[in-house]
Amino acid sequence: MGVIFLLSAQPDLNSGLGGWDTLLRKLAHMTEFGLLWWLWMRALRGRAVLAAVIAIGYAITDELHQSFVQGRVGSPVDVAIDAAGVGIAVALWLRWRYSQPRSVA
Repeated sequence: MGVIFLLSAQPDLNSGLGGWDTLLRKLAHMTEFGLLWWLWMRALRGRAVLAAVIAIGYAITDELHQSFVQGRVGSPVDVAIDAAGVGIAVALWLRWRYSQPRSVA
């Protein structure tokens, strides 16, 4: 969360790659918030819903923080992109979890 905060405090992270810059930054956001969900889920011993609430709640505060940084804009669309990253991480985790062989006792 500290890394996300520090990156959000940067006035301009544009790489100069045009449309690719936007796409890559959005994919990075999805990845970092999916990872944030996974870390919280592990820390909370599998409480996936609570981890999702924390990760998406932090996405909201991240966008609020960016609205106070010169050259940055807080956007509800970015919150949705971050939440999509959380959703993809949850879906991948569920797929992995239910694909594991079950032992018969």
